[in-house]
Amino acid sequence: MRCQTCGDAMSPENQYCPRCFTPLGQPAVTPGLPTYRVRGIGLAAIVAVGATAVLYLAVVLSSLVGMVLAQRAMANEDPDLISLAAIIVAVMALIMTVVHLTAAVLVIIWTWRARKNTDAFPGAEPAFGPGWAIAGWLVPFANFVVPARVVAAVARDSLWRRATPALVVVWWCSWLVFSVGERLASRADDRAYEKLPETLFDDASYQAYADLYQDSLLRSTLPALGCVIAAVTLILLIQRISTAQEARIASATPQWPTGPVWPAQTWPTAPAAQPAPAAQPAPAAQPAPAAQPAPAAQPAPEVPGLAPTS
Repeated sequence: MRCQTCGDAMSPENQYCPRCFTPLGQPAVTPGLPTYRVRGIGLAAIVAVGATAVLYLAVVLSSLVGMVLAQRAMANEDPDLISLAAIIVAVMALIMTVVHLTAAVLVIIWTWRARKNTDAFPGAEPAFGPGWAIAGWLVPFANFVVPARVVAAVARDSLWRRATPALVVVWWCSWLVFSVGERLASRADDRAYEKLPETLFDDASYQAYADLYQDSLLRSTLPALGCVIAAVTLILLIQRISTAQEARIASATPQWPTGPVWPAQTWPTAPAAQPAPAAQPAPAAQPAPAAQPAPAAQPAPEVPGLAPTS
């Protein structure tokens, strides 16, 4: 007997497949339970996550640009360069925030679909219900633990693992470093910005802006490293889980031909001439009925008193 999920040979003595943990005699996908496509939404999430990481690096490097512009402004006594530096940093941060929110929505949708698919996989052992794939990111304090546990269970059930893959651990640890570190750095930048002089009148005021951008660059180094690692590991997880789930669902779906198979076509030919029907013989002439003999003449009745004539 072979496993219907991975195709390995199974012994009747084992209740589960030793490779994919599918119960003995169970199909790859439980009939009647809905499954969802995850490849398309996964690809969109991968693009958004990668763009978020690139844009966050651009935001960090914009502090370097601001520091250079502040130093030039001090050398040339040009306050417009300080304004230009602030505009560059603000625009990059705004773009990154929009892309980051887009990536968050796509990742949540993908996580919900992937978690929902595991309900149709015999032998799966999900840690939380599908609703927690969404609520886990939104509930305060729970969002430090629940998303990782949901993705860990999805990874185990999709990639045929009994233990949580190391990619999940690296992803979540680096994500926490990025998330917490970015918030702390942002608050520190806000406090430092409130202490800046409103009027640029000497080199010290210009240098205060240069120091602000330099300190911001240093504070953002660790979150930037966590962002890059988290993005790379999450992209790998989405790709591997999506591929595994799509393959398992496809193995339980009847394979139809890619296109209709038409018989060889030939040009129509003229139909063969049908033989003329044989002439039917004319019916034989029926003989005319024989003439009936005329009835004999009856003698005239005798009249009394008259002698018959001779």
